[in-house]
Amino acid sequence: MSRIRLFTFVALSIFFLSGCGTNPVTKKREIQFVSEQQEIAIGQQNYAPTRQSQGGDYVIDPELTAYVQGIGKRLAAASDRPLPYEFIVLNNSVPNAWAMPGGKIAFNRGLLYELNSEAELAAVMGHEIVHSAARHGAQSMERGVLLQGAIMAIGIGAQNSNYGNLIVGGSQLGAQLVSSKYGRDAESESDYYGMLYMKKAGYDPAAAVSLQETFVRLSEGKQTNFLEGLFASHPPSQARVEANRATLAKIGAGGEWGKEIYAQKVGKLKATQAAYKAHDEGVAALAKGDTAKAAELAKKAIAGEPREARFQDLLGDIALSQKKYDEALKYYAQAIKMQPDYFKPHIQSGIALYNSGRKAEAEPYFKRSNELLPTAPGHYFLGEIAESRGDMDNALKNYQIAADSNSEIGKASTERYVRIDLPKNPGKYLKTAAQVDNRGYLYAVVQNPTPVTVSRVQIRVVRYDANTGKAIGQSRPLLITSGIEPNKQGNVQVQGARLESPEETRLYRVVVESAQLAN
Repeated sequence: MSRIRLFTFVALSIFFLSGCGTNPVTKKREIQFVSEQQEIAIGQQNYAPTRQSQGGDYVIDPELTAYVQGIGKRLAAASDRPLPYEFIVLNNSVPNAWAMPGGKIAFNRGLLYELNSEAELAAVMGHEIVHSAARHGAQSMERGVLLQGAIMAIGIGAQNSNYGNLIVGGSQLGAQLVSSKYGRDAESESDYYGMLYMKKAGYDPAAAVSLQETFVRLSEGKQTNFLEGLFASHPPSQARVEANRATLAKIGAGGEWGKEIYAQKVGKLKATQAAYKAHDEGVAALAKGDTAKAAELAKKAIAGEPREARFQDLLGDIALSQKKYDEALKYYAQAIKMQPDYFKPHIQSGIALYNSGRKAEAEPYFKRSNELLPTAPGHYFLGEIAESRGDMDNALKNYQIAADSNSEIGKASTERYVRIDLPKNPGKYLKTAAQVDNRGYLYAVVQNPTPVTVSRVQIRVVRYDANTGKAIGQSRPLLITSGIEPNKQGNVQVQGARLESPEETRLYRVVVESAQLAN
C-alpha cells in the first residue's frame, strides 16, 4: 500500500471511528456526528419558532394541554433515553404530530379530533418519542452530512399560517425537520419501540394495532386532511399493521385504554370542531377572493368559540384585503389581546400600518413578529423603514435576511440590497474578463449577474508578469457608458493593446472601480 493510500485509510478510519456511537434505543452501532448536546440545542432553538409556523400553541384549554403533557411524561419515563421532553398542542386543524431532536414533540388539534382513547394518543405519542429518543431527526441531518461531505450551516455548535414558505434564518431548519419524511427503518423502529413504551407505561399496545388499521383505511379512502398531515411524513401501510400485530403477539395485549377519560378531557375541543371548520373554510374563501363568504364563516366561527384569537385574525385579514386598515387593526388588536405571543396578528398589524402610511408605528409590530418567527416580509418591511430614514446599515441587515427566502419578496429584498450596496462595492457584484477579438485586440468585458441595470461602469485593466506574477502595468480608467441590463454584458476596447494569442489574456485582469444604477 502506498504511503498516500495508507494515510488516506488511517485518516478515514479516525474520521469514522470518532463519529461512531451506540443508538440509545436500538443499541446498534452507528455513525453519529450530531452529539446529544447538539440534538438538545437544535430542539431548544427550533421548537418555539416551529410551533409558530405550524399554527401556534392551542391556549384556550390549558387543561387539555396539561392532560396531553401528563401522558407524554408517563411515556417518556418508559423510554430508553432521558431527554428534556416537552409536549404541546398546536392550533392546527390538520391531523398531524411531529418530533424534533432533543425530545421536542407537538400534536395538532386536528389529530385529537380523530382519536378515541388515551391509548390511541399514547400510541402516536410513543411513536414520536422514539423518533426523538432513537435520533431519527439527527440521523436525517447526518445523512445530509455524508451526502454533501460537509456539516451544513445550521448553527449546531456548542451553543398554520400562510407564512410557511417565508420563514428565514435559522428557523428554516425546524420547518425542514418536522416536514421531512422518515425512512422505512425509522418508522418500523418507532412503531416497535413505541409499543414497548406503551406496555411499560401501562397502556394496551393493542391500540397501536387498531390505530394503524384505521390509518390504512383512511389512506385508502384518500382522506385529504390526513394525506396533507400525518400520512405525508408517516405513511401507513398494511406491512406496518402486520408488524404491529407481530409485536403485539410478542409482548401481549392488556392495559389501559382510557376511552372515558379521553372523551372527558377532549370533549371541550371536539365541541368546538365546527367552529374551526368554519374558520378553515373562511380562510379558503378569502384566498379565492370571496370576502363576503369569508366574513360570514368568520362570524360563524366566533359564535361557536368566541375566545379564539385566530377567528379575529381572519376578520382582520378580510378587512386588510379590502384596504380597510383601521378596521383590520381593530381585529388584530383583539387577537393580540387574546394571544399576545403568536406572530401573525403582529406582522399583519405592521402591514396594515405600513400600507396606511404609518411606518413608524408599524416598526415595533414587525420587530415583535420577527422575535416570535423571523419571516421575509417582516425583515423586508423593516429594511424599507430603515432605508426611508437613511439607516442603510439596518436596511442592508434586514434585506439580507429577507433575501434568504425563495419567494417573490425574497427576490425584491435581494434587489433592494443590491441597489444600496452595489454603488459602494461594484466589484463584489460585477464579473469581469479579458478577451480578444479575431484580430487580437484586447477588450475588457463586464457581466452583470444582478437584478438591477447598471451604467457608467468604470474599470481598469491590470497586466501581470508571466514569470513573477506581479503587476507590471495598468491601463488608464475605461468607461462603459451604456447600461448593462441584468444577465447581460458590456465591453470596451483597451486602446493600444493587441495580443499575439488568446492565451495571453491570462496575464490581464479587469478591475471594476465604480458603477452607477441606471434607474
